[in-house]
Amino acid sequence: MAELTIVVAEGATAADVGVIEEGLVVHGEALSEPRRFTRLAVLARDAAGRLVGGLTGATVWGWLEIELLWVAEEHRGRALGGRLMAAAEEEAAARGCRHARVDTFDFQAPRFYARLGYEEYAVLEDFPSGHTRHFLKKDLGARPVRAGDR
Repeated sequence: MAELTIVVAEGATAADVGVIEEGLVVHGEALSEPRRFTRLAVLARDAAGRLVGGLTGATVWGWLEIELLWVAEEHRGRALGGRLMAAAEEEAAARGCRHARVDTFDFQAPRFYARLGYEEYAVLEDFPSGHTRHFLKKDLGARPVRAGDR
């Protein structure tokens, strides 16, 4: 066996991350189905064009994966978060997604997601210290995949 070097670092180059991701994609698709990974962003801008809310995520293997959801303080409590979520779920369903998932912290938005129909399936206690991380999912129902997303 050839000599290997193990390096521990705070980060990796974009090229290194690309090699790791590609290796996982090839391995995963060989054992399952094409993942059809597509990034998703839903943005809310005010009349001046300033970003006041947004959602980022992706659709993959029939799931909407919500990564980030943010609403500017002055726009909270006005249903903007729900509108961003609805737009993301609608787009995900149009892409053929059957489910959605998100994780959040006890000091962020678990009740918000519950009001939108998300159900908790796991918790991670003491992450961060003294708090709980909540993992939630929602059934979006079966929708046809648009021709451009096949």
